[in-house]
Amino acid sequence: MSQALPLFIHAKELGQYSYPPDAIFDTRRAEKARELLLSLGLLGGTCGRQAVAVPASVSQLKRFHSARYLDALQQATDGKLTDEQRHMGLGSPDCPVFPDMFDYAAWASGATLVGAEKILSGETHIAFNPSGGFHHAGKEKASGFCYVNDLALACLRFTEKGKRVLYLDIDAHHGDGMQEAFYSSSDVMTISLHESGQTLWPWTGFENEIGQGAGKGFNVNAPLPIGICDEAYLEVFNKIVMPLADAYNPDIFVLQLGMDALAGDLLAHLELTNNAHAEIIQKILDFNKPVLATGGGGYHVDNTVRGWALAWTVMCGLNLENNLDFGMGGAMLQNTDWAGGLHDRVLPKDATHCKSVEAVTHKTIQALIQNVFPYHDVH
Repeated sequence: MSQALPLFIHAKELGQYSYPPDAIFDTRRAEKARELLLSLGLLGGTCGRQAVAVPASVSQLKRFHSARYLDALQQATDGKLTDEQRHMGLGSPDCPVFPDMFDYAAWASGATLVGAEKILSGETHIAFNPSGGFHHAGKEKASGFCYVNDLALACLRFTEKGKRVLYLDIDAHHGDGMQEAFYSSSDVMTISLHESGQTLWPWTGFENEIGQGAGKGFNVNAPLPIGICDEAYLEVFNKIVMPLADAYNPDIFVLQLGMDALAGDLLAHLELTNNAHAEIIQKILDFNKPVLATGGGGYHVDNTVRGWALAWTVMCGLNLENNLDFGMGGAMLQNTDWAGGLHDRVLPKDATHCKSVEAVTHKTIQALIQNVFPYHDVH
């Protein structure tokens, strides 16, 4: 793979639109990550390039979503909902209706599609849209703050060009919209590592959900226990994702980099540091294949911003782990007790808790080895 500089995709419009004030979803996270990177000298020059997003057109959105749904989405912005629109998930607590709803979804999806086109053209091999990652949206369903599924649109764009895609989702919530989109397809292998549906919405994503028809064995779920920390999480990644990626040998990776699996998130119950995300991104890059990455969840804004900034530095090939000249703590990161830059510090773990977590994750690993590996001749 050539050494074309990675692209950070953004537009000012993405920071100007916002969900209603009482919604926990903050559209400004991507802009804040960009500002942090610029302030540290980690965006531009040899640290990748910026690319300007454009909104997705209705015809582009129709590659996954129905015309009926897109019409309903546009008409719902006035707040006068029909029963059909409510049935499509609009006006729910997690998908509130607001004037900029359709425009924001079009811009966020357009940014991801810009990344896909830049990869297909060969202009870059790594593209990152932190404003993307809306993995819950269905063909005719809004869900979990997601109105338009930019990830499905990007994967379909790649498969239209004959590419095999491995979609990896490390958001704390199960990527149910992506599972539904490709459940019967072998063109896209979907792998989701998430907090178990026994304890977290959307209450799906178990080890026995492995696809159907041509897609059987190409849908992989690793439900994880409350309080999982880096070591156990990375064991699941290394024992499940890595061998499957080797066997599937995709042409392109699509990564959903939600940061709500980080300790302290307001909606989930996992205990990761962003060091785990950084290690996973590096291992995916080591396959030497094009990578399209997006944001996703993340409801502790400062932690999410720092996590995405760190993710970008990994994509750019920078190792800041031992370089405190970059991203010192204090007011810049609003983190006065840690001067480790963008990397999270590793906190002491309770040995008893870690053992109980490992017992659960080992069962998940064995179930997936039994349920999925035979379809790929992985031993």
